[in-house]
Amino acid sequence: MKITDLMLKNIMIMDLQSTTKEAAIDELIAKLDESGRINDKALFKEKILQREKESSTGIGGGIAMPHAKTKAVNEATVLFAKSAGGADFEALDEAPVYLFFMIAAPEGAGNTHLRTLAALSRLLIDADFIAALKNTKTPDEVAALFDAKQAEQDAAKQAEQSESASSNNASMTQGTFVGNPASEAFVVAVTACPTGIAHTFMAEDALKKKAKELGINIRVETNGSEGAKNVLTAEEIRRASGVIVAADKQVEMARFDGKPVLQRPVSDGIRKSEELLRKAAGGDAPIYRAQGGTSASSDSASAGKPSIGGRIYKDLMNGVSHMLPFVVGGGILLAICFLLERTLSPDNELVKLLMTIGGGDGAFHFLIPILAGFIAMSIGDRPALMPGMVGGYLAATSNAGFLGGLAAGFLAGYVILGLRKLFTGVPKSLNGLKPILLYPVFGLLITGTVMYFIFDPIFSWINTGLIDGLNSLGTGNKVLLGLILGGMMAIDMGGPFNKAAYTFAIGVFTSSGNTNGLMMAAVMAGGMVPPLAIALATTFFKHKFTNEERQSGLTNYVLGLSFITEGAIPFAAADPLRILTTCIIGSAIAGGLTQLWNVNVPAPHGGVFAAALANHALLFLLAVAIGAVVSGLMLGLWKKPLSSK
Repeated sequence: MKITDLMLKNIMIMDLQSTTKEAAIDELIAKLDESGRINDKALFKEKILQREKESSTGIGGGIAMPHAKTKAVNEATVLFAKSAGGADFEALDEAPVYLFFMIAAPEGAGNTHLRTLAALSRLLIDADFIAALKNTKTPDEVAALFDAKQAEQDAAKQAEQSESASSNNASMTQGTFVGNPASEAFVVAVTACPTGIAHTFMAEDALKKKAKELGINIRVETNGSEGAKNVLTAEEIRRASGVIVAADKQVEMARFDGKPVLQRPVSDGIRKSEELLRKAAGGDAPIYRAQGGTSASSDSASAGKPSIGGRIYKDLMNGVSHMLPFVVGGGILLAICFLLERTLSPDNELVKLLMTIGGGDGAFHFLIPILAGFIAMSIGDRPALMPGMVGGYLAATSNAGFLGGLAAGFLAGYVILGLRKLFTGVPKSLNGLKPILLYPVFGLLITGTVMYFIFDPIFSWINTGLIDGLNSLGTGNKVLLGLILGGMMAIDMGGPFNKAAYTFAIGVFTSSGNTNGLMMAAVMAGGMVPPLAIALATTFFKHKFTNEERQSGLTNYVLGLSFITEGAIPFAAADPLRILTTCIIGSAIAGGLTQLWNVNVPAPHGGVFAAALANHALLFLLAVAIGAVVSGLMLGLWKKPLSSK
């Protein structure tokens, strides 16, 4: 398949008007929508912005490649656009962007499409090609340039494969080996980006091209949308002077134990290929030590060591993110169960089935063990998963609850780190026993002992006291807590504050036998307000929003009613002061009202669909409505009309 089969001439933009990042993204998405290549603008934009959070797709050199793989895409498409004056796309080199390639890939994109997109990515590291592309005037010229360059690239690839096939170094020249056979310098690399569509292959080609210039032999493994390709062999890793891991997602790291490893963002593989190659070839990198692990510490030259708070947050979020599917899946089934229980007998087989699957014997049974296990794994890699999960289970069954589970996760993770240091003197011949014998036995013994004799009794007492305290709170105190929890849901709309409030409510919810859906009511109401407030503002203050914002605002009705706070993120990114201020106020009001009216929602998810389960369903909906109206009015009155911006 040719690149121009995906890069359609009739949708190219040869004079992009936008000068800012989000405006450029909106203009590109509008063109895709107009052509019928996507079916859900809001979802596609959400996925594009989600990728941008990982790192800017403005790769430098005047090029940006925003991309997403999602069900919002009807057909795989590459939208090419040129900007005469350039746009501030927050590029990695902080320079304006003049050439845009928006890649839209459907969830079921076939291998042919993915390989074509990879071929496109590889073309964009050729400086001469980019210079020629900037001088094009018409879509026909763009298409002709790509066709000619792809033909040249295909011919060169065939020649390289023929040369590799005839080489005496067959074991080294398979896959993506390039370099100088006479050189002793040999480096292995892994490239990967979150979506595996563009940057993975640009980094691969940049490293190969620069290695050829420097006379360094290299083998590159890519972790793209089709999975790992050209996987490095144990012999290649053994012979390598150093390892380059240019990745923005987790890759298998245990195989590099004892090797000098440079772990950098995938963008460094594109922009700093020479620096990485010289360091790796000279063994100038930290020695990686993680028997049985799956991740490595970053090379300090890339970003410095994370703060203690940053590490704790990363570890906690690893546990929460793995726990959430159990919360959502089990919670929705429980919500349906409670709803049916009101019309059917509690002994009804369907009711009992849903309760078993979603409740304490099903999904909810795993909440605290999963939370603890994956916190531990974030700290101590795979050897910490088992003791963390067992510690979490001990916490759940001893009434230490959510807080005990947190303690178990961090305890198990750091126990494994301690054991690694303790066993550094073990003979190398016994290294294989560490992950399969020493870490599991001693990790479980130490974690379990501390949990049984110390943490479980302490956190059981704390947890019981917390629940009793919440049950005995006076109205004023409960309202204050509701105000705080509701407001936290809107501070960062899915970020640390939002997750902290939700996780607290989940902890209370799971520790109290569903008797404390009070906190869940405050959190759910607070999380529903931001998207609903934006939807109301875009509906009733139309002259203050663009047509595209008004259309996106409509989707926020559904997102808000479904308790998906993230629907407000694009608006908050564009106008953080007004959006965040008004939404925090409205969310706090909604959360406080649920406590004032003693609303109890015995389900951890579902939004309006869980309202029927509330003890005061109408009051819950009224609290949400009041918060949304207050925020919507404040935003509508505060925001300036378009003409006065």
